[in-house]
Amino acid sequence: MSEQSRRPHRPAKPYRRPQKDPVRVLAFDALRAVDERDAYANLVLPPLLRKAREKGDFDARDAALATELVYGTLRRQGTYDAIIAQCVDRPLREVDPPVLDVLSLGAHQLLGTRIPTHAAVSASVELARVVLGDGRAKFVNAVLRKIAQHDLDGWLERVAPPYDEDPEDHLAVVHSHPRWVVSALWDSLGGGRAGIEELLAADNERPEVTLVARPGRSTPEELLTEDAAVAGDWSPYAVRLTEGGEPGAVEAVREGRAGVQDEGSQLVALALAEAPLDGPDEKWLDGCAGPGGKAALLAALAAQRGATLVAAEKQPHRAGLVARALAGNPGPYQVITADGTRPPWNPGTFDRVLMDVPCTGLGALRRRPEARWRRRPEDLDSFAPLQRALLRTALDSVRVGGVVGYATCSPHLAETRAVVADLLKQHPDAELIDARPLLPGVPGLGEGPDIQLWPHIHGTDAMYLALIRRTA
Repeated sequence: MSEQSRRPHRPAKPYRRPQKDPVRVLAFDALRAVDERDAYANLVLPPLLRKAREKGDFDARDAALATELVYGTLRRQGTYDAIIAQCVDRPLREVDPPVLDVLSLGAHQLLGTRIPTHAAVSASVELARVVLGDGRAKFVNAVLRKIAQHDLDGWLERVAPPYDEDPEDHLAVVHSHPRWVVSALWDSLGGGRAGIEELLAADNERPEVTLVARPGRSTPEELLTEDAAVAGDWSPYAVRLTEGGEPGAVEAVREGRAGVQDEGSQLVALALAEAPLDGPDEKWLDGCAGPGGKAALLAALAAQRGATLVAAEKQPHRAGLVARALAGNPGPYQVITADGTRPPWNPGTFDRVLMDVPCTGLGALRRRPEARWRRRPEDLDSFAPLQRALLRTALDSVRVGGVVGYATCSPHLAETRAVVADLLKQHPDAELIDARPLLPGVPGLGEGPDIQLWPHIHGTDAMYLALIRRTA
């Protein structure tokens, strides 16, 4: 009798159908949309969550977990990639993107949440069975078991180069930012390890939802009646929802009398509105108005003085968003579809002009964490001509004695001071105004005369503002 025939027969284990976890499947779908379609999580996730709630699959805790899984994985993607690379037997670029997304979700549950190790591994393997198949689920299981052998600090000691040997690469791995972004932010801060570490850490924190009470349409007091609402730190119109509140549940937001707006954006509009003028104060312009948050605040402030805002936006669909944001403004306004580099209005028409130019968005990495992996240094070159052209248009559009506000949601020096410096070299008829006194009580605004806000100092996006007066 052969050796094989003497072995007792063991029946095969019955096949078990994988259990579909709606929370993790939704998180996986969101990550795939970000990767495949270059979508932004803040645009992809809300409709997915709404659909899940309508089907009855989700409650508030499920939505909170799905949100944490998506945003946490995207914020820590660079760190998790470095760790996963140590646990696979091939270059990371050879791992199929859907497999890498499941591994990253698993790594975040293991290293970035309080989910127990066995639950994080088993739930991730079950997700792999559902979306990848049993074969690749075994690979996911093996890799995650390796990752589970150390906590996040233990992994960082293994995968991040020592700070003394390569400071930028150390910070890039530990804080999950591309090296070039670390370098650019460090230059903007002006050096020092403590500041850059605090900034990078702040970029990885979940930002609170900030509302703006649009003057003449709602008040901060009305918004403060909401659950877990507190007054903003700097803007008199800002109210923060401290426990992840849903803005759509706020009546004033649903009715357009209030909106969602970072406090940094509010401060930019307030500083421009308070800048001293020589002469009349009747016509204001927002030259890059989409999607309409700053325009709505400016229009309300203009109405209080009997002034009129013209909100111009190049893209028709974004102009529609501007019109929606301004609907119901207590004073006159106009929304037009127009290219700010080829304006339909005459030179010298306006008393105040805001030009919040397109940029890399490096100042909003808390809200759009995927942007850090999507942007490249060469993007700066593509934005530079447009930023300079729009600022020239803004200066042409304002009358003598009027003021231009040049704003970006990026602290990169190539998008901020370099653009302003070039304009001032070419236009002796322009001068900088010290913007810092226009925001009383706001600390850490820099050496001036321009303003740079920071997530780790002000709790806002890293908004930049320079105020320029036309003198001749």
